[in-house]
Amino acid sequence: MNDSQKHYWLKSGSYTLMLNIQQVLFGFGSFYFLVRMLDKHSFGVWTLFIATTSIFEMARSGLIQYALVKFLSESAEQERPKIITASFILSAAIMCVCIIINISLASWLARIWHYPGLMQMFIIFNLVYVLQGVLSQFQWIEQANFRFRGILITTIIKQGGFFLFVFISFLLHSRVSLIDLIYMQAVCIAAAIVAEYFFVQGNLRFSRKIHSYWIGKLFGYGKFVFGTYLTTVLSGSINQMMLGTMISPVASGSYNVAMRIVSLTDIPTNALGAILFPQSAKRFAEQGAEAGKYLYEKSVGTIIAILIPIVIFVFCFPHFIVRLVAGIKYGEAAPMVQFIILTCLFSPYDRFFGVILDSIGRAKLNFIIIVSFISLTLFLNYFLIGRIGIMGCIYGTIIADAIVVIIRQVLLFKILNVNPLSPFIYAWRFYPEFVHNYIRPFFR
Repeated sequence: MNDSQKHYWLKSGSYTLMLNIQQVLFGFGSFYFLVRMLDKHSFGVWTLFIATTSIFEMARSGLIQYALVKFLSESAEQERPKIITASFILSAAIMCVCIIINISLASWLARIWHYPGLMQMFIIFNLVYVLQGVLSQFQWIEQANFRFRGILITTIIKQGGFFLFVFISFLLHSRVSLIDLIYMQAVCIAAAIVAEYFFVQGNLRFSRKIHSYWIGKLFGYGKFVFGTYLTTVLSGSINQMMLGTMISPVASGSYNVAMRIVSLTDIPTNALGAILFPQSAKRFAEQGAEAGKYLYEKSVGTIIAILIPIVIFVFCFPHFIVRLVAGIKYGEAAPMVQFIILTCLFSPYDRFFGVILDSIGRAKLNFIIIVSFISLTLFLNYFLIGRIGIMGCIYGTIIADAIVVIIRQVLLFKILNVNPLSPFIYAWRFYPEFVHNYIRPFFR
């Protein structure tokens, strides 16, 4: 690897880590104050609204982002305006479909979740969705040109601006409605678009003709890759929607509190996963299946070693964690946190399975596994929620996770000869290596 490649990977890795950290911090910070500002029913409705709208955003991102970045970075200069134009056309088409679905479902969702104002929230969200589509396109074009500063700055503007609004409202004891929160999202995204334009304007060139060839190429590449993006948000969204429908929005809010606590463990997994994708694709092409096998086992083992102490602490002190994060009014979320934290140990297997399969050209198989996992989770949760209530959602998710992890390990053994026990060996080795490399030097 030459110096320029090393510089790129260092820059990419640093950017990815900073982006993940700030997204979690601003997202968690907004949650921390909103859960104290809103009553339990309103917070539950807000979580259902976010869960639903996140599906629309992930559908667009998954279908376009990877494909646009790939083809823009690989294609000749004269092809780039055609690709950019095709991506905007495809994005507009996806937006139209999602907006139609959104409007069609708004009244029904407002009725089953017992909040008439929800229909107005979904209608106003269409503005946010269009603005986010423009911002995402700009950011993906910048990413394809191996520049990241604008993406980091505009993401801070978008999420940091929303957090600042919530924080100031909390300090001033201002009465904030759910509609106000949506309008504030739109304002922050619009400001981010203006800022991102200055970073991307030199690469923002369009063709006068629409080339169906590139629309087909973008869609063809993205239709299976989007499954990796969709898995986490869709499984979590379905759980919240089922709780909101079968029990109440308050139950959905309590579940969201538990998942927010668990999401803090996603920082190392997501950062390492984003770095692993290009590395695994490159090494698989150069060295074959053995390279993919090593990267998977080593990455999963490292993350498990980091997560085990966190999981043990949260499992032993769930009431303390819930009171610290969400306050005393969400004490019923403690049993959920105690058990759902166990799924963190499955997340490296899930995340890196998708990354490895996408990087070796097996995205279709990954998509099938994801759809199967979501279907199994849906069936188990529907069955268990109806019989034991909100904890049925937790038990169903754990059972589905365990079954799918076993299936994934069998497939990885057949495809890459991955040893299911190897990640635990790497996890065990992590601790003495960490002490030797990072702790002992401080005492010398």
